[in-house]
Amino acid sequence: MTRERTKAPGRNERKGLTIIELFDMFPNDQVARRWFEDARWEHGRFCPLCGSVETIHIPKEKPLPYFCRVCRRHFSVKTATVMHRSKLSYRQWAIAIYMMSTSLKGVSSMKYYRELGITQKTAWKMGHKIREGWDRGALKLSGIVEADETYIGGKESNKHASKKLRSGRGTVGKQAVMGIKERSGKVRAKYVPNTNARTLQRQLYNNVELGAIVCTDEHKSYLGIDLYFKHKSVKHSVGEFVDGMAHTNGIESFWAGLKRGYHGTYHQMSAKHLQRYIDEFQGRHNVRGIDTIDQMERMVKNFEGKSLTYDKLIKERVAE
Repeated sequence: MTRERTKAPGRNERKGLTIIELFDMFPNDQVARRWFEDARWEHGRFCPLCGSVETIHIPKEKPLPYFCRVCRRHFSVKTATVMHRSKLSYRQWAIAIYMMSTSLKGVSSMKYYRELGITQKTAWKMGHKIREGWDRGALKLSGIVEADETYIGGKESNKHASKKLRSGRGTVGKQAVMGIKERSGKVRAKYVPNTNARTLQRQLYNNVELGAIVCTDEHKSYLGIDLYFKHKSVKHSVGEFVDGMAHTNGIESFWAGLKRGYHGTYHQMSAKHLQRYIDEFQGRHNVRGIDTIDQMERMVKNFEGKSLTYDKLIKERVAE
């Protein structure tokens, strides 16, 4: 006698979206465009340039499908978003958003290039634009939170001789990332210039409610945070990983996912764009509990008012 399966693998409490359902949902570009318009203009169409609701549809849709009677400018649902002036189809954008939402280890530009039939350069830029749609969170974390730091980057021994820093081993040549995770909840992660006390404690102060319980390892940079938080720590150096409620297993699990994406998908995350990749993994983690289509719609809403030109993208991005 076989046992009836009562629980599916993965996050079975949420509704996913299969590839077949995706293509049924977006059979052509007109349907995809209507989905973008419904997601962005949930409460009615408005001009993204001046905010007016006095807009009309242009029958021939040239130069753009809509016209504002107040500011007298044409616009589309792509206007004043990261999709502004993009020649890619709405269907390509929708499929790309789906791919990034459902791929826990990320989506490489080569994957977009092959699956969407676009150039690798366009695919690379498109991926970074979609990352702008992840919600970075505004409210401070509370309750029990875990704080930890990690390093992202390749080993010095594996680098070409011309790229080796020749300054030692360990974390040399790698980028520091500070992470804070609400127990069984949301994550905040940020690329930081160093892991000294001032840097790490400032991140805690900016992202965690005063009086919250903060669990860390024995890193000396966390000494003194008990002035603002209830500090509990575990001593990893002597093999202690859990002490009652004190542990950092949650944030370390997040690091594991980020590094699987680094090694298995992207292979390299430059300091210039590292925060964008961190935002991707953080954003995807924080919405895992909601349905896939809701994740996609939330991302489209977050495109509002954002711009990312190629010139801006290739400029050096320095950690705060």
